[in-house]
Amino acid sequence: MSTMKPLIPLDDARQALFDQLSVIADIETVALNNAAGRILAAPVVASINVPPKANSAMDGYALAAADAVAGTELTISQRIPAGAVTTPLVSGTAARIFTGAELPEGADCVVMQENTEPCDSGVRILQTAKANENVRAAGLDITAGEVIVKAGARLTAPALGICASTGVTDVKVFKPLTVALLSTGDELVEPGAALQAGQIYNSNRPMLVELLSQAGFKVFDIGQVADNHTATREALVNASEQADAILTMGGVSVGEEDHVKNAIDELGSLNLWRIRIRPGKPFAAGRVGQTPIFGLPGNPMSALVTFSLLARPCLMHLQGAAYKQALRIPVETTIERAAQARDEFMRVELHGGVAHRVANQSSGVLSSALNADGLLHLPADVEIKAGERYDFIPFCSLLTS
Repeated sequence: MSTMKPLIPLDDARQALFDQLSVIADIETVALNNAAGRILAAPVVASINVPPKANSAMDGYALAAADAVAGTELTISQRIPAGAVTTPLVSGTAARIFTGAELPEGADCVVMQENTEPCDSGVRILQTAKANENVRAAGLDITAGEVIVKAGARLTAPALGICASTGVTDVKVFKPLTVALLSTGDELVEPGAALQAGQIYNSNRPMLVELLSQAGFKVFDIGQVADNHTATREALVNASEQADAILTMGGVSVGEEDHVKNAIDELGSLNLWRIRIRPGKPFAAGRVGQTPIFGLPGNPMSALVTFSLLARPCLMHLQGAAYKQALRIPVETTIERAAQARDEFMRVELHGGVAHRVANQSSGVLSSALNADGLLHLPADVEIKAGERYDFIPFCSLLTS
């Protein structure tokens, strides 16, 4: 009788790994201009209001709302371009004002230029305005004392701009972790070498080097490891001594030539193995000594899916990033199939907002990822029916969340 444990649901597996892992990255202070893509280690708190004072949202005339009545003629007491210093508004007058300029004391609305016309005394109001009309209040964007970027957030371009708008020059961020990457499988050779019988080129290595780099990690590329227990064991020991975390490709299934899983058991602990997903069931995770390790299946689509859904979130967790689930959009589909025992993440194309199955769903066919817009989550134990809605996960969200 088989003693194989039941497959672990994806969300349960991810949460179990989060519970076992803690932030291991050190903290440093860097200039805001050099912080793009880094993970914030301490919240950024606004020291000022943005905007600091009420300003005009339009080109027009600033005045008191009591004077902003259709038919009223007013003299123009001052001209206020953006960045100019204002003086208090003379009662019963208007100030010529431009977009972004601060309102003078005594003005509480702006009549847009299109609702005025010149007259002998200065300007005639053509349409009545109310208090605060066309005015951006002080603190409309950001309030002093507000947490504007939370710890654990990635410093994207908008986040950098928000920090700069409050005068921030330096931020505390986590230092990038080093991830050791190694491939197993004697059938794999690097591009440039002549293929011998039974060999294929290693597509996983450049794909994962790029995915790790895009996520902000330093990559310690160990390269190809001979497909035997001794070489695998030595490579894992080396990786654990040189890196903060380890990512392997292949060697985590149930075959006699799958040495990574057994080596992890010997050198540390295998904490999680075999996930209830398709593709990517033989994903493994544990520790080599005290170094976290994530074992991806060798088939390239299985590697891409398990890296995106499990390994990347866990590595980002170690880096100090707050977990944010990838965007999921309910969409209709043309797909029909019987219920299956595993959650399937099917490569699909969207046409008119409807998901269509990419023809070849083999876990070894990486080219299907080029034609697909993302993955359609088809839940386990459910009959899939055309016209029903299922969660679509765009690749662009899956690899950035």
